[in-house]
Amino acid sequence: MMRLLVIGTTIALLTLVGCATAPVEQAPLPRIDTVPAQSPAALSRTRAAVVRTAAKLVGATTLQSNGRRIAYDCAGVTRAIFLEHGIDLYHGSPADSNANGVRLIFAHVRRHGTVHQSPVPQPGDLVFFDNTWDFNGDGRLNDPLTHVGVVERVDPDGTVIFISRVADAIERHHMNLALPHVHKTADGRVLNDYIRRKRPGDPDDMGHLTGELFTFYGTRLGQ
Repeated sequence: MMRLLVIGTTIALLTLVGCATAPVEQAPLPRIDTVPAQSPAALSRTRAAVVRTAAKLVGATTLQSNGRRIAYDCAGVTRAIFLEHGIDLYHGSPADSNANGVRLIFAHVRRHGTVHQSPVPQPGDLVFFDNTWDFNGDGRLNDPLTHVGVVERVDPDGTVIFISRVADAIERHHMNLALPHVHKTADGRVLNDYIRRKRPGDPDDMGHLTGELFTFYGTRLGQ
């Protein structure tokens, strides 16, 4: 089993809000049929352990795993969390030099787990987003699978709390699919965090919140 070593020194980071990963092919991925996830009566030991590992990384600014350098982006952080528990989310993905880390993880989950859009995900599930930044630089909303995180919990109001590297640190983020266009409630509770930076000239149909850019959950762990 691989052990994580978190070093709290600052490294040079990209200033994008969304996750920046290695190059990606520009053709959009085809949509697939999805199936709902089942909610277990109790959280499995493996799921609980994965969530604990993710929580320990909150606030970290650099990352290594057993002396092995892990890319400090959303895909690398997610991969490192699962490496701690003997699962390499890049394993078995198509050998494509243009694929980014998020797409490698998505392909792995499609092959070895389940991709779904359940209203209530399970802790330890993965959460995927599209169009969190203009990866191919063409100014259009055609950048699928640009961000990934790990679900920590679901609050009573349905807000999903997930852990991911956004901008300059690994943090907890919020997403509420019942109110995807609402950032905060009147009493100040965050329902959806900003995951895409707002820029002058953004088209009216461009989403910026987690609930607006969500695409799939992924289940890689057993019940």
